[in-house]
Amino acid sequence: MQNQNKSLSRGLKILKVILFSDKPLTAISLCQELDIDKSTMSRLITSLMNEGFIKYIDNSKEIIKTDLMDSMTLKAKRVILVEQTQSLLEDIFNLTQECTYLAVKENNSLIYLNQVDNSTRVIKMRDTKGLLAPLHCTALGKVLLAYDNIDISQINLTSYTKNTLTKTRFIKKELENIKKNNYAIENEEYEYGLSSLAVGIFDKDKNLLACIGISGLSSRLDNNKLHEYSKAILKLCTKAINI
Repeated sequence: MQNQNKSLSRGLKILKVILFSDKPLTAISLCQELDIDKSTMSRLITSLMNEGFIKYIDNSKEIIKTDLMDSMTLKAKRVILVEQTQSLLEDIFNLTQECTYLAVKENNSLIYLNQVDNSTRVIKMRDTKGLLAPLHCTALGKVLLAYDNIDISQINLTSYTKNTLTKTRFIKKELENIKKNNYAIENEEYEYGLSSLAVGIFDKDKNLLACIGISGLSSRLDNNKLHEYSKAILKLCTKAINI
């Protein structure tokens, strides 16, 4: 409890400084002003961003306050999205017996909004709700890149495994294939031993709302299995989404 109170106090101090600053701030300047170490500052800034109180300016590292009303509206929309896709995630899990996810774009990353894993396996996928992941090397992220008009040149194309695509021309080619096939797959591009599949869900005007996908051990989800599941998942999504 004492540690929680300390984190809350530090978080409120950071928020106060940002709210009353007449210019953008950086994590480094906040560390210096508040005498907080870099790792703690990074964690607290991430928490404040996830709650919608602060944001980065475009693709820079400069931090400013957000419009809380816009933020509250965004959070409300995400709550509705989670509620309206819960049964869909469960249906996809029942079909595949693999952990199922709902994600949207958050700055130049994806954020997991929901996760369903009702398996009885001893080793299950970790809880990712509220966590961020890269766009270029996850199936969910590739769907967002394909349909959300994101500038690839502004993304940090980190190599996580030997399979990670880091050259823009190769990524653009893959995004073209995703639009053609209406789904994305990845094989051990983000983490060795894991593969994933994802599709987009759209509103009636064909605007991307979010992406839904599965992830599991590569030994269970080879290319043939991923392509096989893609058709069934696309069919489920087409029937289920009416937002």
